[in-house]
Amino acid sequence: MAIRITSDSTCDLGALVEERNIGILHFQVNLDANVYRDGEDITPQDIFDFVARTKILPKTSAPSVADYEEFFEEQLKGYDELIHFSISSKSSGSHNFAVEASNSFNGKVRVIDSKALSSGQGLLVLKAADMRDEGKSAEEIEKAICDLRERTNTSFVPDTLDYLHKGGRCSSMKMLAANILKIHPKIVMVDGKLQQGGTCKGSMERCISKYIEELVATYPSYDKSRCFITHSSADKELVDVAKAKVAELFEFDEVIETVAGSIITSHCGKGTLGVLFIYNK
Repeated sequence: MAIRITSDSTCDLGALVEERNIGILHFQVNLDANVYRDGEDITPQDIFDFVARTKILPKTSAPSVADYEEFFEEQLKGYDELIHFSISSKSSGSHNFAVEASNSFNGKVRVIDSKALSSGQGLLVLKAADMRDEGKSAEEIEKAICDLRERTNTSFVPDTLDYLHKGGRCSSMKMLAANILKIHPKIVMVDGKLQQGGTCKGSMERCISKYIEELVATYPSYDKSRCFITHSSADKELVDVAKAKVAELFEFDEVIETVAGSIITSHCGKGTLGVLFIYNK
């Protein structure tokens, strides 16, 4: 049985989508009257320039049920079954749209709520691609992924709370205090929902080092096959700090650097960085 793996563009896999033969359905970003496709014809710098000019966040939108139906139909050509990964259902209504659309395909389309976003979602997509290449059935892949999604560390540290404040996820007082005291929150995904998981005070370099130290203490047993260092156009020096710390404390077979797409960037702002991986029970 030929199996097609697809995902919402929020998986932030960059060039890996072509390398691993993964289909992508692009979310939309609206800047003024112009509509762009996430990961295709808009860059993070376009987001930063728009926010600097307008002082507001771009509007983002998920595909409609009809969009999903059209996408699934096209992606199924030449394949027997399709497995689609959606951004967490608690972050977007897209999962429900995808499920509704899948009902038109007589069981050939399976939709998995990643309960994650960005490369946390991407980790699951790549695991599914691994199993597809190993010859696993769609049922076997879905079952394994639904277990792994409960053990995916999706977390990050934002450099500034400005975008979170503009998006209504942070109060003015909290943002002001954070800017004055150089406090950086750790944002974690728990059961598909983002929440604060602690804070760190000082430079981003210091906070990222502490964040990674906390990760290895929290998850001493982990899947060593791969790890993502994903950031929203962070400075090279900060990314290098993260890479060095991960190399010092972890033993991953590969560490993949990816830059967050326009959907994630629109909500977290420039300089956010996360280290994402799957951990063991």
